[in-house]
Amino acid sequence: MANTKNEAEATARVEAALYAAGRPLGMDELVRASGTASKIKTAEILDGIARRTRRAFTALEVARLPDGSHVLQLKPEYAMTVRKFAARPLLPRATLKTLSYIAYMQPVSSKQLVETRGSGVYAHIKELSRMEFITYQDAGRHKIYTTTEKFGKYFGTPGDAEDIKKHLFAKLKKGPGPQTTL
Repeated sequence: MANTKNEAEATARVEAALYAAGRPLGMDELVRASGTASKIKTAEILDGIARRTRRAFTALEVARLPDGSHVLQLKPEYAMTVRKFAARPLLPRATLKTLSYIAYMQPVSSKQLVETRGSGVYAHIKELSRMEFITYQDAGRHKIYTTTEKFGKYFGTPGDAEDIKKHLFAKLKKGPGPQTTL
């Protein structure tokens, strides 16, 4: 009986961490939250939470991101429906515009970003890199930026740069309606 109670408590703690964080959590963070000190046990708990979430909710999911982190999130297809109810956006508008520019123009150089988006782009790049939505390669004095798999998973866009462009262009062609960036 005590083992069941401990497992229920560990499950509740992982659920609470996923809910409260509002961002992807790595396995080490989830192990600390669970109190189990076991990656295997925490992974089993996560699988159980994901199964129960799929059964109980239509619009929510526990997603495993390419970097191995997990997030409790709204399914991408419901993002536009609830946008007006969100307390605060994931990213400031200017940073989101920079991310959209990178997604559409990728690969894009740091020089091109600064020329197009202004010097504030450096702060945007820092935040987008921290969130692992973009990556770069050194190309002499400049860096070349592209989006990551995590970007595609989070925003529900295809991973290939050309597919992202088609996806964004299709959204723009739909015409007036709720304003969408991605």
